[in-house]
Amino acid sequence: MKNNKGFTLIELLVVIAIIGLLASVVLVALNSARQKSRDAKRAADMNQMAKALELYFNDSNTYPTAVGGDPSGLVPKYLSRLPNEPTPADGICSSAQNAYTYAKTATGYTFKFCLGDNVGGTSGGLQSGVRTLTPGGFQ
Repeated sequence: MKNNKGFTLIELLVVIAIIGLLASVVLVALNSARQKSRDAKRAADMNQMAKALELYFNDSNTYPTAVGGDPSGLVPKYLSRLPNEPTPADGICSSAQNAYTYAKTATGYTFKFCLGDNVGGTSGGLQSGVRTLTPGGFQ
């Protein structure tokens, strides 16, 4: 009478295959969550910029000038630092579209950014693609 303790090779291979399958599902879900968090950061950055630009306007009666695609004069009075766009670019956004780009206009300003996916749901949220922040809100 043999008393063999342990697992057979087949049992070990089945367990390893199951673990590999579960790990791949978790990695796909994690990658999607990372993309959504980058888009949420982009939307939060633009909300923060809108508030800082309006505070600047209230004090100066004009919007700041653009220096290299960034608004000048906001740091440190209105913002501790200018937000940086999260990388890598997501969804339909290219690396060039991923950059935050500010421009002062005759009637206000434009701040361009790109979202890889919809943010905030389909009703009342921001749609994916290149978006523009203006004094009137998101477009």
